Amino acid sequence: MEPQSPIEQPLITVQQHILQEQKRFPGASGEFSWLLSGITLATKMIQAQVRRAGLTDILGAHGQVNVQGEVQQKLDVYANEALLHCLRIRESIGILASEENERPMTVHYNSPNARYAVVFDPLDGSSNIDVNVSVGTTFSILRRPEGAGLDDVERWVLQPGARQVAAGYVVYGSSTILVYSVGNGVHGFTLEPSIGAYVLSHENIRMPPEGKFYSVNEAYYDSFPAPYREYLNRLRRGELGRRYASRYIGSMVADFHRTLLKGGVFLYPPTTENPLGKLRLLYEANPVAFIAEQAGGLATDGRLRILDIEPESIHQRTPLAVGGTSEMEALARVLHGA
Repeated sequence: MEPQSPIEQPLITVQQHILQEQKRFPGASGEFSWLLSGITLATKMIQAQVRRAGLTDILGAHGQVNVQGEVQQKLDVYANEALLHCLRIRESIGILASEENERPMTVHYNSPNARYAVVFDPLDGSSNIDVNVSVGTTFSILRRPEGAGLDDVERWVLQPGARQVAAGYVVYGSSTILVYSVGNGVHGFTLEPSIGAYVLSHENIRMPPEGKFYSVNEAYYDSFPAPYREYLNRLRRGELGRRYASRYIGSMVADFHRTLLKGGVFLYPPTTENPLGKLRLLYEANPVAFIAEQAGGLATDGRLRILDIEPESIHQRTPLAVGGTSEMEALARVLHGA
């Protein structure tokens, strides 16, 4: 009898998966996998610090205010520096744009191989880290526009989400999971601490067409536009075929991750105080919308498909509604007065 292998099925790491996906790109030379390896390395560094939060002096406010007008947490600063450090040495990257920095950073100014811009939120939900709530990283990769030089920073970055080459996020929770897409479906990889590698755990993720939960900060219910209030009332009354329960973590990446896997809808509507929305289009809404659509879901700002929005500024904000087709079609009917 053949001895039984201790590994029942082959492990597929994210690097192996990326190399396979890269074959879809004409003339691929390994540069794209090298680029993404910078993101995976940085997120391993970040998760190591998140795991040690409370044991080291990494919790609490850093004492500075970022470009968004938000007090930076120490982990915000660490996560931002980790990503910049790991990505700036990748020669294929020309522009790095972080939610934490006022202006994008130009790297490899004279390199003809600088073909990509990477846009990221280094630590989404960091205000929750002190109470051990899941936080995350979001990222978006854009190709250098035809004819754009490295001094045309805005042309590199201000592209609609439909032009993303790849996008993804990492959730630092009970386990650390990386979810990404290069426009060929959505795949999830869980970090295996014993070998230090992201291993394929969720292949070809599909968002359920309908779910059981809605996710929104109901403290602002009274300041939501009337159609959004009516939509929430319909969900609560069961007018979509079932009564929906509320689930809200307060960390966008974690709330979206649950919606991706379990279905339902995540809402961040405009409010009286923030009529243009609160989430950042480039750093948060675009990568989430790209993932959602690749998984069979939908994402809108209430008027337009998120991925069709033409960005006007680096730190532009937007409302966001993202979820399964059933919930999103019902929202569209309400927003259009049906």
